[in-house]
Amino acid sequence: MSYQNIVIQKKQMKISICMATYNGYQYVKNQLQSILNQIDEEDEIIIVDDASIDNTLFIIKEFQDSRIKLIENKINLGVLKTFESAISNSTGDIIFLSDQDDVWISNKVEKILEVFQKHPDITLVLSDAQIIDSEGRITADSFFKIRGKFVANPLSNIIKNKYHGCTLAFRREMLEVFLPFPADIPMHDMWMGIVNAIYGKVFYIGEPLIQHRRHDNNTSRGHLGHAGIVQMIKWRLTLVKDIINLLIKHRIKI
Repeated sequence: MSYQNIVIQKKQMKISICMATYNGYQYVKNQLQSILNQIDEEDEIIIVDDASIDNTLFIIKEFQDSRIKLIENKINLGVLKTFESAISNSTGDIIFLSDQDDVWISNKVEKILEVFQKHPDITLVLSDAQIIDSEGRITADSFFKIRGKFVANPLSNIIKNKYHGCTLAFRREMLEVFLPFPADIPMHDMWMGIVNAIYGKVFYIGEPLIQHRRHDNNTSRGHLGHAGIVQMIKWRLTLVKDIINLLIKHRIKI
């Protein structure tokens, strides 16, 4: 497929990038710039800030870019509710998830949209990622070399989640089964990946399309990083319960 054809087809698909921010002033500027550089004027970045107390809001507002839509939580609601708000307020045909402190590689949007255009049956796309530290130095060339080979099987991902939220993009029609997020799930990416494996079809791009930053203040790591084995088991049992409830709600239309 030629670059010109990709551009023409891209115009037919509005993109929404959904980002949750919280005290991310150190990195959010570079991340937003890496995204803005590869989206069109009709696309949008939906940012929901979870009551930051640093300069995050100031930095976001400094962009003065009409593609950035900012929603400010009055109180801290946590990463799950904040991402849910961002996704609920999106209007795009293809919805991307983004962390506040990563960096998108320059061909990420093009590569992912090409998959959606070539494969109308694909409902969710994810990719590999490089791992960088707080200074932007690459510490690992591949997330999945560390995490283990990607598999889409729901049971495998209940045991060990392979859906890396900051690399996900999905079609709008999946919102019917993705939302609302159950309040008791451990993380949104795990839920979305498993639900998509039941109701949709996934495509994995085996090359890094983002640089995922690992540092002491990561929002997502803060929720799961220090959980004990008992808590991990409880989360997974709860996840199974929520999936069963979803299947009943939609009358198991697999």
